[in-house]
Amino acid sequence: METNWKKNTALFLTGQALSLFGSMLVQYAILWYITLKTQSGITITVFTIFGFLPMFFISPFGGVWADRFNRKYIINISDGVIALASLVIAAFLIFGYESFGILLAGTVVRSFGQGVQMPAVGAFIPQIVPEAHLTKMNGIQGSIQSFITLTSPAASAALMSFTSLEILFFLDVLTAACGISILFFFVKAPKPETPPEQKPVKYLRDLKEGFRYIKSHRHILYLIVLSSVFMFFASPSAMLTPLQVTRNFGNEVWRLSAIEIAFSAGMMAGGLAIGFWGGFKNRIFTIMLSCALFGIEAIALGVTPVFWLYIAVMAGVGVTMPLYNTPLMVIMQTTVAPEFMGRVLSVVTMLGSVMMPLGILVFGPLSDTVSINLILVATGLVMTLLSVLFAAIKPLRDAYPARQMGPVLPPNKPPRGKL
Repeated sequence: METNWKKNTALFLTGQALSLFGSMLVQYAILWYITLKTQSGITITVFTIFGFLPMFFISPFGGVWADRFNRKYIINISDGVIALASLVIAAFLIFGYESFGILLAGTVVRSFGQGVQMPAVGAFIPQIVPEAHLTKMNGIQGSIQSFITLTSPAASAALMSFTSLEILFFLDVLTAACGISILFFFVKAPKPETPPEQKPVKYLRDLKEGFRYIKSHRHILYLIVLSSVFMFFASPSAMLTPLQVTRNFGNEVWRLSAIEIAFSAGMMAGGLAIGFWGGFKNRIFTIMLSCALFGIEAIALGVTPVFWLYIAVMAGVGVTMPLYNTPLMVIMQTTVAPEFMGRVLSVVTMLGSVMMPLGILVFGPLSDTVSINLILVATGLVMTLLSVLFAAIKPLRDAYPARQMGPVLPPNKPPRGKL
């Protein structure tokens, strides 16, 4: 690990923040454009699905690439493909082709790019950050992302009020170019550890080896399964609360804005908190606590009768999310063997891209016949009980005492063959 890791990390986070800001500007611009033009829930649903599904299908292959090739190049290539799609869409808009099909195609390309980029970013961070500082750096990164999520809707709305949609796509290209340049020219990273005999890339074989690695390490398998269940039951708290607010408190726009601001501000604070606190010595207990808190907060959202108190609870939900996500990512980064990290993180990305949409496909239609308040109370109870499983499963407790050095190989079941 280079001695100037702080400089490398600061440059990397800066470049990624610029690129993310441009992407978020475009993401909100597309959402508001189709909302204003169509006012159609079906159209918005179609765009949402096509924003998630490509990420689901490409993530496993992105994980193979992250394990096999230079992660800097993968991050930059995926960023470049997204920027190229923005440039093409901007050109179409300039020449008067304002087709929803073009915007949908751009959404698909962006989803593919993110599905490749996310496992590579997660696997790249341990290359430039010492293990002892991973929690802090992931917490700071989460806070930066939350700050961008907090500010980009207002920035996008302000820009759309006095400029055209294609200008925002050009801004996305510009910010992506800055991020690519910073990573390519200024961020120095040691090569990841790889097996001495690197076999040629065969995607199906590499994917199979990645899933075998997860299956043969029960602690990783349990963590991924429980996290997937958590994301499924967390979906009503993440996606049905705007509808709940309109039904319970009123359909004024400022109310919807207030809960988004409260949640994003809470996430920013939570990211800073976990970054500087670091969590419990055993990171599984930090995850258990955050899961229980999230469940209790979901119940509170379902029973709170006063809007200002509802906003306070929503801010608490925002604080809780980094307390869950950051230890989870650090566990993966510090315990998965480097040559399998991309593939393992791709499975996490794949499930993350599908479990919340799957949850909303179940709970969304259900909310038309069952009170959202009741749905939140029921899912909150499930998440509270789920938190007990994180601590009750012995392989999880034993495998993640936290802050130990090097990948952990639990004694329960060694890898098969060369794995």
